[in-house]
Amino acid sequence: MDRRQVILEAATKSFSLFGYKATTMDQVAKLANVGKGTIYTFFSNKEELFHEIVFTMITEMKVEKDAIISEQFSFQENAHLVLMKMLEFRERHALLAKLIAEEKDMQTPIVQAVLVKVEQEIVRYIAEHIERAIAKGEIRQVDVDLVAYLLFKAYMAFAVDWQVTHEHALSEEKIVAVFRDTIFRSLIR
Repeated sequence: MDRRQVILEAATKSFSLFGYKATTMDQVAKLANVGKGTIYTFFSNKEELFHEIVFTMITEMKVEKDAIISEQFSFQENAHLVLMKMLEFRERHALLAKLIAEEKDMQTPIVQAVLVKVEQEIVRYIAEHIERAIAKGEIRQVDVDLVAYLLFKAYMAFAVDWQVTHEHALSEEKIVAVFRDTIFRSLIR
């Protein structure tokens, strides 16, 4: 049994359910079925554990997205594949949604700082792909940072926020269609 991984999974569950502020190391230990001291063998404090979870999630998402992008495909085809891959991570985004809600409600400084870093990292990643597509002549010249930010925020709105204010979550097909018919269509040369 990989205790470190069990702790990370338990902490992810706790942060997703209760947020950063309300999660305690005792809760994590209980969910992981380990002693609290075992957690401190791997992580010096809750903040370190929290950072590990959030940035591991972002790294895993990037690795999986990079694995499906192909130079043989057009920008729109790659964008479609990446969007579908991101939608597979929708459940993991429950953690991100919980953190966003906590930041709005409680303005927890550590959560604010992590969310800024996460958003910057994701937007920078998207911007790199937009820059490549512009350089290849696949999409028109745009303000890369603004479009990357728009794509990220639109994705979060449809994948996470929509179901908070509506009776059901949007299907993957519906989200992809909206992006294809609006944002991607406006970018293609």
